[in-house]
Amino acid sequence: MVNLTVIPVHYLLSGTLLGLYGTQVCPFIDSLDFTELTLPILATFAGMITVRKLLDKRLSARRLRDLVKAQFKTDVVLFVSGGLVLSLFNFLAHGFPAGSGLKVVLGMSVLGFFVACDLGLRREHTLANELQASGRHIEIDQSPYPLTKKFGWFASTCVVILGALVSLVLAKDLVWLTTLDETADLTKAATLVFVEMTFILATTLTYILVIISNYGANLQFFFDSQRSTLNQVAQGKLGARVPVASNDEFGVIARHTNATIETLQQRTDELQRMQDAIIMALSSLAETRDNETGAHILRTQQYVKVLAEHLQSHPRFSAVLSDSMIDLIYKSSPLHDAGKVGIPDAVLLKPGRLNDAEYNIMKQHPNIGAQALRQAQEKLGESNFLDVACEIMETHHEKWDGTGYPNALKGEEIPVSGRLMALADVYDALISERVYKPAFSHQKARDIIVEGSGTHFDPAVVEAFLNLENDFQEIAAAFAKPQQALRLAA
Repeated sequence: MVNLTVIPVHYLLSGTLLGLYGTQVCPFIDSLDFTELTLPILATFAGMITVRKLLDKRLSARRLRDLVKAQFKTDVVLFVSGGLVLSLFNFLAHGFPAGSGLKVVLGMSVLGFFVACDLGLRREHTLANELQASGRHIEIDQSPYPLTKKFGWFASTCVVILGALVSLVLAKDLVWLTTLDETADLTKAATLVFVEMTFILATTLTYILVIISNYGANLQFFFDSQRSTLNQVAQGKLGARVPVASNDEFGVIARHTNATIETLQQRTDELQRMQDAIIMALSSLAETRDNETGAHILRTQQYVKVLAEHLQSHPRFSAVLSDSMIDLIYKSSPLHDAGKVGIPDAVLLKPGRLNDAEYNIMKQHPNIGAQALRQAQEKLGESNFLDVACEIMETHHEKWDGTGYPNALKGEEIPVSGRLMALADVYDALISERVYKPAFSHQKARDIIVEGSGTHFDPAVVEAFLNLENDFQEIAAAFAKPQQALRLAA
C-alpha cells in the first residue's frame, strides 16, 4: 500500500495550488477575500481525503493486476468531483458564471491527473517491492497495454494541459490589460503577467519532472530486478525469480524470464539426478570387482561430508570449503576407488595380503581413475565436479609426510579433498572386515588414526575426526549393511 501520509500531503498541496491557480486565471475567484477563498477549498479537500482513505481499503482488495489502474481512476474521479463541488458552491454562494466553474473543474482535473500519476507510480513501486519480498507475482493480461502508449498518452496530456493553462492565463491577462487606462504602469503590469506565467509553468513542469523521476525509478527497479536475477542465475542460483509486478512489457519480459529459468532448473535438476545416479552406478561397479562391502562408498561419503562441514570454520580451510565445494566433494567422493576397475582380477580379488609386486600394481588405481576422468574433461570441457573427482581419485592415498602414492605429495601439496578422503577411507577400512583382517573396533581405529596424525594424516583433519567421533560411529551403524545403506542413501 501507498503510505497513507503521502495522500493528505498531496491533496493539501493541491488545494493550495488550486487557490493560487484560481486567482491567476479567474477574476471572479480573484475578487474573493482570503476566508471566502480558503474555507470552501479546505472543506472540499478534507472531504476528498476522508473518502480517499476509506476507498484505499477497497483498493487494496482489488486484483493486483488492476490495482494501480483502479487507484489512478479513483484519484482522478475524486479531483473532478471536488472541482464540481467547488464550482457548484461558487455558483450558489457567489453567483459565479459557468465559465468560472469550468476553470475550477479544469484546474482540479489537471491537479487530479498529476496527483493520480504520482500516487499510481508510488503504488506501483511499493507493490513491486512487496511482490519481490514475498515471491508473489501478478497475473498479467495476454495482451497488456504497451508501456510506450502509456508514456505517449502522458506526454500528450501534459502538452495539452500546458497549452490550456497558458491560454487561460493569457486570456485573463489580455482582458485585464484592456481595462487599464493611460496612467497605468505598464512595466508593473508586464511583471505581473510574467509572474503569473512563471507560476503556471513552474508548477506544471515541477509535477511533470516529479512524475518522470518516479517513472524512471520504477523502470530502474525493473531493470535492476532483471539484472540481479540473471546474475544469480549465471552463478547457478536457479531459485531466483524476477517479480512480475506490472501489467506491461516489463511484466511480459519478467514472466518469460521466469519461465526460462524454471525450464533451466528442471533440466539442471534432471541432469543432476542423472549425474548422481551415474556416479553411484560407476562406484558400485567398481565395488562389485572388489572384496570390500557395498556400503563402503556410502559411509565414506558421509564421513567426508561431516569432516568438511566441521572444518568449514577452520582458518586453514574456510577459504576452500565453501558450501558449493563441500557439495562437490560429497557428490564426487564415491568415485575415489573407481580406478580399481583397471586392476587385474588376480590382484584385486586376491583372498589375502598382496605382495610387493601386487601392491605396486594396486597403487596404480588412483592414476587409472584420474586419467579416465581427464579424458572425459577433454570431451566436456571445464567441470568443477570432474576437477574435484580427479583430486579425490588421485590424492586419497597421499600421506601428510610425503610417503604416500602415486605422486608422493606432502603437506599442503595434497588437496583438501584428498586429505579428507584419506582419513575417511582409512577409518572405514579399519572398522570393516577384510579377507586379511577382522573388523577393528572404533577405539582401535581411533588409536591408529591418532598415531598417524602428522605422518599419514593432516593433524587438523585428525582433530576434526576426534571432535566428530560420535558422528562417525552413528554413520557406521546407520550404513552398516549394504541394503540398509542403499535405503538411507535413497
